[in-house]
Amino acid sequence: MAHEQSTQALVVAFTDDAEAAVYVINRLQPEALCFVLPEPAKGLVESAIQPKIERMPRRWDWITLAEAADVSACHHALANALPELLKTWEVHSGELVVDLTGATPAMAGALTLVTLPVSSRTISLLPWSEGQDAEAIDLNGRPVRWVQSNLWDDVATVSRREASELFNRGLFSASARVFREIEARVSGGQKPTYRAFADLADGYDFWERVHYRQAWEKLKTAAKALEMASLWGGPPGLKAVLPAIKANAGFLERLVLDPAAVKDSLALDLLAHAGRRLHGGHDPEAAMVALVRALEAFAQRQLFKQYKIKSWDVQPEQLPQALQESCRTCWLEDIDGKYKLSLQSQFRVLAGLGDQLGQAFLRDWPMMKPLLDAANHAVFGHGFEPIKAERVQQLYDIVLKLTGVTDSSLPKFPSLVA
Repeated sequence: MAHEQSTQALVVAFTDDAEAAVYVINRLQPEALCFVLPEPAKGLVESAIQPKIERMPRRWDWITLAEAADVSACHHALANALPELLKTWEVHSGELVVDLTGATPAMAGALTLVTLPVSSRTISLLPWSEGQDAEAIDLNGRPVRWVQSNLWDDVATVSRREASELFNRGLFSASARVFREIEARVSGGQKPTYRAFADLADGYDFWERVHYRQAWEKLKTAAKALEMASLWGGPPGLKAVLPAIKANAGFLERLVLDPAAVKDSLALDLLAHAGRRLHGGHDPEAAMVALVRALEAFAQRQLFKQYKIKSWDVQPEQLPQALQESCRTCWLEDIDGKYKLSLQSQFRVLAGLGDQLGQAFLRDWPMMKPLLDAANHAVFGHGFEPIKAERVQQLYDIVLKLTGVTDSSLPKFPSLVA
């Protein structure tokens, strides 16, 4: 008899074919075994099956069915008992094998429904006939064939759509969880692709939480695996989405490896983050926080890149003559003794240095002030009034104009084809 690597858990649908049940159990050598059977068949298990088991499972039990021909009754009995049993046995997704050889049609249908979330394989011993491409087995002169399949190889398409929709809504953590559940259940050849999708979702989740290095590492790994999967076909739309993933990985690489004290790409990412929070997440409060921070990051970048001025540790002598006294009297932190520039003062310094960005800020200040006041009065600012989305959009448009940035130059998260 062929023996396979020990199975974590096996459910055997049994009515009266003891020889088939013994063969399956001895071949799979389960750590945990559960019989699903009509009440009268319990005696046959004890007399004709148990004595012939070569390696007794560490755990075993049975679930009896009052009506083996009634799918509703079978489903009711199994749904109430089997999930709790598997939980007690600590059987996880992809660790369960189901033997349907002895199942009535009602038993088979009910078992398939109840075990689908955790099963990785269904098997059956079916009558043998010539010309069939299947493993032939002799059960005491009765020829049968070993047939197995993984229903998740087909069902995964539906779950993949769910995971893709979660991804496209920006729910990256939830998307990664679904992709990993699919990975655990599908057959071996499909596992790397779904692992790559899970890594991809994890990467964008890290990105949204500004863990840039972790995001970059995840996207690099995912991009390589998905590119390999695309060579063999892969899910629909995979080839179309790869360029965007690679572009994002490149953006993160530049951001992570930038050694400067003020990272050149951070302002662009903050601006893109604000746009996602506003338009994708419909969260104007979080969008406004990111947008104001992006505006400051553009000023910090210009101050440092052109004038070697650190806004958080400025020296009065670096500033225009007209602002040096204000710096000494108004911008000194009494705890650490450093001079620090506020958002508005950063742009005032740029303007005083003759920088176009600072001068444009002063020109647009009458339009910007009420919008920044609204940000200051928002719940996530310093006030008690929820910010309106149109206020965020107005400031977003001004920031784009002020900085000369176009939407097309910002990093864009891809959409997965469901």
